[in-house]
Amino acid sequence: MSQPPDGQADAVTISDLLATVQLDPDANMTFQVFDLLRDLIVGVKLQPGQRVSEKEIAAALCASKTPVREALIRLDEINLVKIVPQSGTYVTGISVRRYTTACFIRLQLEIGAVRGAASAPDPRHRVDELEAVLARQRDALAADDAADFFALDEDFHRHLFVLSGYGDVWTTARRTQFDLNRARHIRRLHRILRGPEVIEEHSAIVAAIRARDPDGAEAALRAHIGDLDRQVGVLFTDERLHGLIELPTAPR
Repeated sequence: MSQPPDGQADAVTISDLLATVQLDPDANMTFQVFDLLRDLIVGVKLQPGQRVSEKEIAAALCASKTPVREALIRLDEINLVKIVPQSGTYVTGISVRRYTTACFIRLQLEIGAVRGAASAPDPRHRVDELEAVLARQRDALAADDAADFFALDEDFHRHLFVLSGYGDVWTTARRTQFDLNRARHIRRLHRILRGPEVIEEHSAIVAAIRARDPDGAEAALRAHIGDLDRQVGVLFTDERLHGLIELPTAPR
């Protein structure tokens, strides 16, 4: 389990990933370590199946083992690592069950967000903000900057919640999206993107919101996110994900 899955590049060591990181001595150490490791896992810099060493993390961060151990326990609770007694701690695979749950939650919450943004937008914000993000995303696509394009995609969807007046829901929703985002990062790293299609679909969402058309905004969002069956099918047919998926287990 400590080796990266077949067909994947050699995993980068945790020491290398944390080499330039400095913790804030005045902030909570456990929270800082948790945030660092979570982002490395979700960004697939720590790969599914990779072993993570409490001792190595503590040494790399010049921290004691206690906050590292507590951070790993928190990561185990949200299923990003698995602590195996007498063996070690390993990054979990992408779970089909968690992935499908994330797709369902994302679709339902974003439907509410786009309908709200179209029918009763927060007066503190303007559609121009959403269009500005979309313009920057077009620039990222033209520059072939996949990392920036991905970050702006996240920002675009966050702005849907902000414009609807429920920006805090975005923060809540992100806590359910870890496995969905890991799969998206893997596709980004393999440089296979739906760039032009995404721009077109985002443009349709913006146009419907500007037209104050909640039904049109929902239809455009559904066309963009796609149906759940198609999302799940990707997990089984995309060769880039081979060896990284945890298949659902039969109920006992």
